[in-house]
Amino acid sequence: MSAPSLPARGPFAGLIGDIPASIVVFLVALPLSLGIAVASGATPQAGLIAATVGGILVGLLGGAPLQVSGPAAGLTVMVFGYVQHFGLNGLGVVVLIAGALQMLGGALRLARAAMAISPAVLHAMLAGIGILITLGQLHTILGHKPNSNAFANLGALPASIADLNPYALAIGAATLAVLLLWPRIEKKVPFLPGSLVAILVGTGLSLLLPAGFARVEIQGSLLDAIHLPTFGGFSASDFAVAGIALAIVASAESLLCAVATDQLHSGPRANLDRELFAQGIGNAVSGLLGGLPITGVIVRSSANIASGAKTKWSATLHGVWMAVFVLVFAGLLSYVPMAALAALLIQVGVKLVKVKEIKKVAAFGDLPVYLVTILGVVFWNLLWGIGLGFALALVLLLRRVSHIELDTQEATDGNLDGVIRGHLSFLAVPALMTRLQAIPPRRKIRLRFQLEGLDHAGIEAVRGWRKGYEKEGGTVEKASLDDLWHQLGGRPPAIKAIARA
Repeated sequence: MSAPSLPARGPFAGLIGDIPASIVVFLVALPLSLGIAVASGATPQAGLIAATVGGILVGLLGGAPLQVSGPAAGLTVMVFGYVQHFGLNGLGVVVLIAGALQMLGGALRLARAAMAISPAVLHAMLAGIGILITLGQLHTILGHKPNSNAFANLGALPASIADLNPYALAIGAATLAVLLLWPRIEKKVPFLPGSLVAILVGTGLSLLLPAGFARVEIQGSLLDAIHLPTFGGFSASDFAVAGIALAIVASAESLLCAVATDQLHSGPRANLDRELFAQGIGNAVSGLLGGLPITGVIVRSSANIASGAKTKWSATLHGVWMAVFVLVFAGLLSYVPMAALAALLIQVGVKLVKVKEIKKVAAFGDLPVYLVTILGVVFWNLLWGIGLGFALALVLLLRRVSHIELDTQEATDGNLDGVIRGHLSFLAVPALMTRLQAIPPRRKIRLRFQLEGLDHAGIEAVRGWRKGYEKEGGTVEKASLDDLWHQLGGRPPAIKAIARA
């Protein structure tokens, strides 16, 4: 008896089954998109445009079916700086350039290369962003506007506390209380995301309080907010530098999110090059429409998977629901108090500082990289922080691969036993030669090698020392370095064949 044939899976397979998950993701994404837009110094509509484009376009075209894309907290600090420097119209140019570079990277299959970043740098970058978000939004929850950098926010915090707005603080405290208590309740109502419930509670409380605190400002409809980017009075080189930086950070965040999302489900694995290309299309379109930059977002992606999503249609439909909401019900957003969004962002910011990852980084000896990166991000700027951390990571890597040890001891037969350990590369040759030349002359020494790496320069350095040592009356016994090179993955030079040729 032949096995029954499976029904063909058409392009809309899974559409109906993914509708419940898409609604949950939409409810998670809506308040986050609003909060991220406000924290970025942009209009709420800019965040909603990005969420809509990220959901529909990247959801349809991406290579990570269960990943959900949209505006991300990890880009908040960078985007805020660009908005302050270029303005909202200029931000569109930066996002468009970043999108074009991502499309180029995806077409050239460079997705893996974009992930060549030390975990210590990545986690410190996110933690630094979390600290900056928290410092800024503390002022909002106290009824004041955040400042442009960490020094200013820290310096102004005593004044904000002394002159706090009690209504804003009450709204923010109530919102935070719901966010903190929700994990104990969510199992009973898994279809309701805690972020949405918290914003609804904060908004409901605000309607019972007297006026005198800030709410979300919605000027016109979503269609009114759509605008083409303009260069203004800035040079193309200024935009190019900003676009390159944004492309690097956004690509790393999206691709690492895709890898993390793969670990949460057993479905098809992500095609990273296709995902990078789709992220580029999404950013190009978002930039053209006046939206924020887009990345893959792990909070929305994990909510998508936890809600039972099986195909790309869940992420795509969440973008459709976002578009319907902002076109029909955008006026409701003007009731949302800024303090409630600030509380949501403070929770997001605190969660970006992960103690578990700090312990892991320290266990691998990369704590200096983490600390340099986080200090650079918080007290300088995002790009310099990443650059300093990456540079220190490279320095420590070079130090590790140039580390070499030579231990010698007297054997029972009166000869010397020596062991060379570490990476015998051209970087380690100077240190190794210093140690070899310190061996007493005219002795018999047996050399053993316990190497993690070996190159041509290392082989030639040991050979040259052996010849010189034996000319002075010493004797050296050692294993064949050509054989060792072969064992370590290299190819021994065909010396005899070359000589005959």
